[in-house]
Amino acid sequence: MGKIQKKSELNIAFKVKSKLGPAVSITKDYWGIIISVKHPSVQGREKEVKEALVNPDEIRVSKKDPKVYLFYKKHQDKFLCVIARTNAQNGYIITVYYTKKVKEGKLKWKR
Repeated sequence: MGKIQKKSELNIAFKVKSKLGPAVSITKDYWGIIISVKHPSVQGREKEVKEALVNPDEIRVSKKDPKVYLFYKKHQDKFLCVIARTNAQNGYIITVYYTKKVKEGKLKWKR
């Protein structure tokens, strides 16, 4: 028999195991807000977002919240930044955007 999914899992746009260990996810509804309202430039970039979480160039700790990490992946002349809050078991994406430079914050990991 197949695995029965929880109702909350049915609304997951994607979920990947991050470089830091915990699985990071985002709901379909919230991904829709990011790509239509907050940062339309990341629309259709789900593959790159997953890659930034799994295989980043560097990870920084937020200056405001030690449980929030900024995953950076270089793309041509800019970086894709995926901001996620995590704990020991799981995490979720707060936002995703392109930027010209890496923000300040304590370096957690670097390629």
